[in-house]
Amino acid sequence: MRIVFMGTPDFSVPVLEALVDAGHEIVAVYSQPPRPAGRGKKDRLSPVQSKAEALGLMVRYPQSVRTNEALADFVALEADVAVVVAYGLILPQSILDAPKNGCLNIHASLLPRWRGAAPIHRAIIAGDAETGVCIMQMEAGLDTGPVLSRHAISIGETETTLQLHDRLSVLGADAIVETLANLDQLTPQEQPEEGTTYAAKIDKAEAAIDWTKSAVEVDRVIRGLSPFPGAWFEMDGTRIKVLSSTLVDQNGNAGAVLDDALTIACGSGAIRLTHLQRAGKSAQDAGQFQNGWPIAAGTQL
Repeated sequence: MRIVFMGTPDFSVPVLEALVDAGHEIVAVYSQPPRPAGRGKKDRLSPVQSKAEALGLMVRYPQSVRTNEALADFVALEADVAVVVAYGLILPQSILDAPKNGCLNIHASLLPRWRGAAPIHRAIIAGDAETGVCIMQMEAGLDTGPVLSRHAISIGETETTLQLHDRLSVLGADAIVETLANLDQLTPQEQPEEGTTYAAKIDKAEAAIDWTKSAVEVDRVIRGLSPFPGAWFEMDGTRIKVLSSTLVDQNGNAGAVLDDALTIACGSGAIRLTHLQRAGKSAQDAGQFQNGWPIAAGTQL
């Protein structure tokens, strides 16, 4: 098939690779424009643009796809279908209607649960037992289009957003290749309104750890925000991110450090911090952290 691929972050890269490996003709790759990054603030290509250029594919990175010129350029590609995964720009109806088979989106949830920007984070924070990917026919609404295929996986009890992100990326790549191979036989299914939830973009204010919550809830927040933006607490004016933790069967005053192994009491139960990162420093396991910047038992966070 003649495919326009539209994606930007790391999550999208395995999908692009899978489409190329499956023998599809990628007539153009659309990605977000290069952004200033690093200490020198030099423009950095998106992961998708970097991969596309390495594969010798034509890349476009317009600031907007809503101009007449952008639409004309898109239509001229005469694509059979557009595959969209974490592109980052809202597509107007004129773009959605241009390919012969429309635009298909790979969404990292079991729709209609977790429509929106942060479905992986929200699934873990909410304590969902499973998630997955849906291949959806795009329409003007926010992730409201009919679903062509859905693929579920269980969420591990200790899984972080990064770990789940990587598994869903591979699952999405396999799912879109399978869906395209059977496109003529698939019947889009309208999403039910029952069970609809929205995965709002993560607000950095959410990342401050509230030790008065139960240990289970605190652990979910830590895993759900790892590695970005990272759940955090402050100690002596220094912000410390917690990147992983485990549940511990202990109790105490919420926020109290119960031992030298960084076991912290919560509203009920306790967690043990296993991977931490001080502001401006590299991430460390708990033992390394305690050797260099110890937090003593009895400290109240």
